[in-house]
Parts: sequence; structure tokens; C-alpha cells
Amino acid sequence: MASLSGLLQRPLSTVAVIAVAAASTDIPDRLSNRSKPDSISKIDSPAFTGAKLSSNKSCCVDNLDKSRTFSFPVASLPVIQTVYQYARIAEPRETDKPIPSVTSTSSEVMYKWHLPDLRAYQVSGGNCGQVRSKTVVVLLGWLGAKQRHLKKYADWYTSRGYHVITFTFPMSDVVSYKVGGKAERELELLASHLASWVEEEGGNGLLFHTFSNTGWLTYGGILEKLKKRDPTSIDKIKGCIIDSAPVDAPDPQVWASGFSAALLKKNSMASKGSLSVQMRSDVLVVSGSGPGLDPKPAFPEAALLGVLEKFFEVILNIPSINRRLSDILDILSSKQPKCPQLYIYSSADRVIPAKSVELFIEKQRKAGHVVRSCNFVSSPHVDHFRNHPTLYTTQLTQFLEDCLLQDSH
Repeated sequence: MASLSGLLQRPLSTVAVIAVAAASTDIPDRLSNRSKPDSISKIDSPAFTGAKLSSNKSCCVDNLDKSRTFSFPVASLPVIQTVYQYARIAEPRETDKPIPSVTSTSSEVMYKWHLPDLRAYQVSGGNCGQVRSKTVVVLLGWLGAKQRHLKKYADWYTSRGYHVITFTFPMSDVVSYKVGGKAERELELLASHLASWVEEEGGNGLLFHTFSNTGWLTYGGILEKLKKRDPTSIDKIKGCIIDSAPVDAPDPQVWASGFSAALLKKNSMASKGSLSVQMRSDVLVVSGSGPGLDPKPAFPEAALLGVLEKFFEVILNIPSINRRLSDILDILSSKQPKCPQLYIYSSADRVIPAKSVELFIEKQRKAGHVVRSCNFVSSPHVDHFRNHPTLYTTQLTQFLEDCLLQDSH
């Protein structure tokens, strides 16, 4: 089988890989503690569309303490089973003793289980707490994301009583991807673990929250493996949140933009979004026009983008890789679960074009899926939570209530 590493002897590829190796540090820490004040002005209001799923019912708890976590690198079955036994908490009690942590000696933790905050059940109580305690939210990170980047999201979910699994791929695994190789074996283990979770008592559910195209494609790989292992487990997926994605074709320009953003971090134009924003009476619009308002990338970034785009024009057309990506994208396009979907995106995103997201949304609606969408207009790629935390969490809260909690009342 072909692998990305098999092409690295080519001069053009070598330039790109040197850039990857030189940038082994993290993607911009978009979730730093320096959170902006949450002043939602007119520009913060989204263009929100989609079908209403149920009446609004509140069953949430804010400002709770951090969850306990378990972490380990490549998800070996013995460790997963150990953590899974600890996580079987149907009705947690305040008097429960702290659970011993399972830690990794690896510098690159790929998989972490976050236990729910026990006080969330005390406030919500009843069936509402049971639904949450039987639901695992699976957070699938963006390109270059590490566990610390997903922690803010995990804390938000666990403070509301959900179990959370955070899963990330090191950039080196993406670069050295091989069909049937290490990355796919890791997905196989994760899918097996998730299937075991939903099979345990019959009432356990899953909810996926994917970030960027990397998290989106990871979700497709998990769906494929769940279908092969136990097709009935797909019915236990209660909802999917797609943050800053998707692009439903192997596009070299999108892949180049994603890698450039991961390599250059805060120096990338992708981390700044678009500066040219205008208002219309009927909709919020980000315009690419206007001299000096929407600056172009500096020469080093433009050069890197050019090299990476040529690189991925070669990589994405390798027959085995192209077929693999096409299979995953076909699942995501035409074989998704029947659960509701929430698409969070921005017109200012320089990595994933808003038009691509909107076209995909329309396809899903035509296919009969219940879809919500929220255009945050001005926030950069995978940066909506930090820029507009109240608006972001409001969308998540309503979606969770519609997907998971309507049967609990």
C-alpha cells in the first residue's frame, strides 16, 4: 500500500515535510485562558437556519468544577477496558471516592476519558441526569490539536454531566498515513470501545463533536468501522456537531491551508480570519472586497501554501489514498446516521470555505436529515468558542436538549 512517507524523496515533497518537521510544536492555542469579553453585538448574531426539533427545555448546570480524567496514548485494549470499568457510572453519588487516574508515559497522549462532574446530576436529577450519565461525547480534534487544546470543550461537557472522550492524531501520523496502517488501527480500537459502551446496558448513547476536516474525516472512519463491527451501534448516535467543516472532496487547496495554519500557528492568516465585514438588512455577510481590509498572506506563508498545494496535488491523487478518502467521504455524504446535525462555521474561515459548508448542508437537508446551521460570520477557523463563548454554548445547549434530553422529561 502507498504511504505519504513513500513520496518524501521527491524534492517538492521534501520541502513540505521539512516544514512539518520543523513545526512539531502545537497549532495555535485558540483556547487559551485569555478569553475575550463576551459582548455579543450585531456582528455576533449568527445567520441561524434549520428545523426546530423540540420545544426548549432547560436542564443545564453552569460553572462547575473540572472533571477527573484518564489518559493514555495509542488506545491499547487492556487500558481501555480498565478505564471503561471505572467509567460505568449510572448514578454517581457525591460520596463516591476519587477514582485513581490512569496516565501515560508517552509525551503524546492521543486518547483521554473525562468523567462527568458529579454535581451536575445533583442539580439536574431524575431522568435528565440518567440520560447524561449514559452518554459519551466524542471530541475529534483538528489537525495538530493536542489534548490541552480540547480541554476547554471537554470541561464544558463534563460540567453538564456527560462523559467525554477526546481523541487527537499527531500531525506525524497524518503525514505518514498509510492505508490500513497505524492511524487506522487506532481508529479500530476506538470504534471497538465505543461499540462496547453502547452495548453494555442497551441504553448508552453517543454524540460526536468534530473539528475541522481532520476531525470530520476521523468521524467518517469511525462510522465505517462501527458499521462493520455492529451496524446497530449506529442507531445509538444521538447527534453530530460539525465545527469548521466539511469539504466533501479531496481538495489540495484546503489541505494546504490546513497544514499551513497548523505549521505557522498564530503567524498564519488563518488564525486571524477576515477583516472585511459588512452588514445587510437581511443577512450578515463577510465580504472579500475592499482595499486593505482583507490582507493577503505574507510571502513566506504564500510560498508555503504554494508548495503544500503542489504536494497535496500529488498525495491526494495516489490511487490507494484517493480511494480511501473517497470511501470515507461517501459515508459522510450519503450514509450518515439519521441523527440531527449541527454545523458551526464562519464566513471568515480561511481554511474551510463557508460556501462548501453551506452546499453540504443543503445536500444533507435534501437527503432528509434534520440539520441546524450557525454562521458565526467573523471568527477564524476552529475559533468560534473563544471569540463568542455565549453564542457558541447556547447553540450547543439547545442542540443537546433537542437530541438527548427530550425523552427525559
